[in-house]
Parts: sequence; C-alpha cells; structure tokens
Amino acid sequence: MAATADSDKFEFAIDRGGTFTDVWARCPGGHETVLKLLSEDPRNYKDAPTEAIRRILEQETGEVMPRNTPIKTERIAWIRMGTTVATNALLERKGQRTAFAVTAGFKDLLHIGNQSRPDIFDLRVACPEVLYEEVIEVQERLLPILQGVHDHPDVPQVKGSTGERLLLLQELDEKQLRDDLARVLAKGITSLAVLLLHSYT
Repeated sequence: MAATADSDKFEFAIDRGGTFTDVWARCPGGHETVLKLLSEDPRNYKDAPTEAIRRILEQETGEVMPRNTPIKTERIAWIRMGTTVATNALLERKGQRTAFAVTAGFKDLLHIGNQSRPDIFDLRVACPEVLYEEVIEVQERLLPILQGVHDHPDVPQVKGSTGERLLLLQELDEKQLRDDLARVLAKGITSLAVLLLHSYT
C-alpha cells in the first residue's frame, strides 16, 4: 500500500476471522507492524479488533491505554475491516434461526437449487440442508412487461424503483404476510431471508 497524506497518523487493515483476527498497521513515519489475536478471548478483551488497535497504539506511542476506556481516534487516519464470521456461521450452521419469505409457488427453490452435482449419473444425490427452518409463501406476483409480448390492458401496471413497468398479477396480501411473520416470530425465529420475484425493480 502506498503512503497516504495522513502519514503522521495510524492506518489499520483488519481481517476478523472466526478463530483469529489479523491486523496490519502503517504507523506514523511509514513503518508497518502486524498483530494476530484470538477473535474470542473474553478473559482478556471484549473485542479483538479494538484490542489490537489499542495494543498497537500503546506499543508505538508509549502511552498507557487502559482496556476499559475508549480509544482516542484523533491519531487514526482510517480503519478498514473485513470479516468471514458470517460465512463461517453459515458453513457451521451456527447462525440465527432463520425463516425464508419467498413468492408463493417457489418455496422449494433453494432446496432444488440448480441441480449441479459432481456425478451427473449418481442416483443417490446428497443435497445440503437448507439454512432456514420455516418458509413463508408471500402472496404476491409481479411480471416485467416485455414490449410486444405482454399486451394485457385489463391487468394493472406498476412502476418499479428502476423505472421498469410491471404487471401486477397479484397484489401483496399484507394481512396474510403480517400473520405469517408473527407466527414465525412466536417460534423464536428472528432472522428472515427475503426472495420476491422481480424485487430488483
């Protein structure tokens, strides 16, 4: 990385992983330092990225910075952080309990997937488990209007946020959706994945 205009300040790049947190820092004057910490170490610190920044600032400036006090940010030019924690939670099935809200008629979409498999002639296909435990079929349906293909003057039209015109084949049943959301919330499910056809518009 090239030196920036704030060469008298600290710059931090942090990778917060499921096991380790890796930190690279450019210090005033341009020299670099790295630090690796456990991402979870509750006996020693609450948050690994914050602790790494505190340790580097303390080491480089010689100032004592107690863990229970906020870090002074006036000497920091920027902090850039990426994380694989969410990906790890998905892979390890350790995330929040999740429901899946999808346009009615497509409840099996993610289970079916794209049918790709290592051995096309294998009669025993092992499908991965889905990440959600409840499906809400949302009563709604939009269809993009294709010039010369969809001539339905009797069907209401709506305009999407992108300016695209759509046929409103079925208006959203808000009452049913609220009831379904309340039902899954009552089961303790607090995370929701949403997939509505043509919602990109």
